[in-house]
Amino acid sequence: MVDDMSEHHGHLQGNDDAVQAHLKRLRRIEGQVRGIQRMVEQEAYCIDVLTQVSAATKALQALALSLLDDHMAHCLVDAARQGGAEQEQKIKEASEAIARLVRS
Repeated sequence: MVDDMSEHHGHLQGNDDAVQAHLKRLRRIEGQVRGIQRMVEQEAYCIDVLTQVSAATKALQALALSLLDDHMAHCLVDAARQGGAEQEQKIKEASEAIARLVRS
């Protein structure tokens, strides 16, 4: 999904350690999903597939929480220092992101 927020530059820009950590986690998740695909292709036992889907889901949730934590620690704090409309916008974005995570 592409929206207005995709045009904003994030706090990860120039933060190679955070980018690498997130990419490492995403590569692991990608491997998990490929493993699930193989299990389905090989007609593995449904409960075993569901167990792996649950693990991949938890890994994605952990990534989302890490990204949210980074966002609050950097973007939200910076916006709070600026105050005004920027602060209000970043708080609204964070609140909407949290609501999406809770609903998922």
